[in-house]
Amino acid sequence: MDSSILIIVLSLSVLISYAFDLFSSRFKTPSVLLLLLLGMLTRQATEYFKVQVPYVNTILPTLGTLGLILIVLEGGLDLELHTDRLSSIRRTLLSSLMAIIGGTLIMAGMLYLLLNDSFYHCLIAALPFSIVSSSVTVQSVTNLTGGQREFAVYESAYASILGIMAYNFLLLSRGSVLGAIWSFTRDTLAMAIISLGCCFLLLYLIGRINHRIKFLPIISVLFLVYALAEINHMSSLLLILIFGLFLNNTDLFIRGRLSQILKNDLFEKELDQLKNLTAEGAFVVRTFFYLILGYAAVPHDLVEMDALIVSVLFVVVIFFWRWVTLRLTYSGPLIPLLWIAPRGLITILLYLNIPEDLRLVGFREGIPTLVVVLSSVATMVGLLRNQSVRNVE
Repeated sequence: MDSSILIIVLSLSVLISYAFDLFSSRFKTPSVLLLLLLGMLTRQATEYFKVQVPYVNTILPTLGTLGLILIVLEGGLDLELHTDRLSSIRRTLLSSLMAIIGGTLIMAGMLYLLLNDSFYHCLIAALPFSIVSSSVTVQSVTNLTGGQREFAVYESAYASILGIMAYNFLLLSRGSVLGAIWSFTRDTLAMAIISLGCCFLLLYLIGRINHRIKFLPIISVLFLVYALAEINHMSSLLLILIFGLFLNNTDLFIRGRLSQILKNDLFEKELDQLKNLTAEGAFVVRTFFYLILGYAAVPHDLVEMDALIVSVLFVVVIFFWRWVTLRLTYSGPLIPLLWIAPRGLITILLYLNIPEDLRLVGFREGIPTLVVVLSSVATMVGLLRNQSVRNVE
C-alpha cells in the first residue's frame, strides 16, 4: 500500500472515531458499536477491491494490551483518595469483586452444563465476560448525577485490576490451588513493592527532567516494567494503577521534606499534561483496536445460532447479577446505573490470551464480539429509556 494512502487511512480513522465520540456523547450510542461496524464495512470493502491487510491477528492483542495499560493509567490518574470518599471506595471495590466472582461462577456453570468440559476450563472462558469495560463506562456516564457517575467510574477502574489479577490466579492454579495462592500472594506483594519504588523514581524524574520531551520516556518505562512483569505472570497492571493513584494523590503519600525533594512548583501543571497525553493516547489505541476487531470479525461467526444463544444468556446473567450486586452495595436509585455494564477491550483481550491448551472445546469464536455488542446495546437502550422518562417527568 502506498504510504500516502496509508496516512490518509490512519488520519481518517482517527477523525471518524472522534466524530463517533462526539456523536455517542450526544445520542448515548457507544462509539464501540460504531467503530466495530466501520471495521466490518472496511473488511467488506477490502475484500471487494482485493486489498490484503496483513498481520491483523498479531496487531490486535498488542493494541489491546497497550490500550489496557493506558486505560488503567487514565483511570488511576482520575481517582482521588480522600477520607470523605472511603465509604464510596469500599462499596465500589466490593461491587467489583462480587461482580467478577459471582458472574464468573454463574457463567462458568452455564458453560459446564452446555459443553460438558472441565469446570476449570469453563472458569477461564467465563472470567473475561464478568469484567465491565472502564473505557465504555466512562463514556456512558458523562450525564449522570455525581454519586452515580463516581460509583460507575470507580467500580469499572477496580474491575479491570481485579479481573486481571483473578485471571492470573486462575492460570497459576493450573498446578495446585495452594501453590497458586502462595505464588499469587508473593508476586502481588513483590509487584506492590516494585510499584512503589518505580513511583518514587518516576516522580523524581518528572521533577528533574528539563528536556521538552518528558512524559513519553516515563510512559515507556511503565510499558517496559509492565511487559517484564507480565512475562513472569505477575500482577503487572497493579504497577500502572498504583502509579496513577500515586501521582494524583501525592498529598497523601508525599509530605514534609520528601515533598520538597520530589515535587516542584510546576508539578500540578505537568500532571495535567500527563493526563491529557494519556487520555489522547488511550483514545487513539482504542480507536484502532475496535476498528481492527471489527475487521477481524468473521460474519458467519456472529450469526451462528449457538453463539447467539450463549451470548444472549451471558448478557442476561450480566445484568441480573449486576442488579444483585447493586442492591447489596449501592444505597441510591438503581436506574440507570443498572444498565451501565458494558463489556469491551479487556474482555476481548483476556479471551484472546487464553492459552491454547486451556481453550474451552466447543466455545464459539464469535461470542466475545457478540457479548461486547449486545451489552453495549443494552447500555445504550437503558440510558436512552431513562433519559426519555426524565424528559416526560
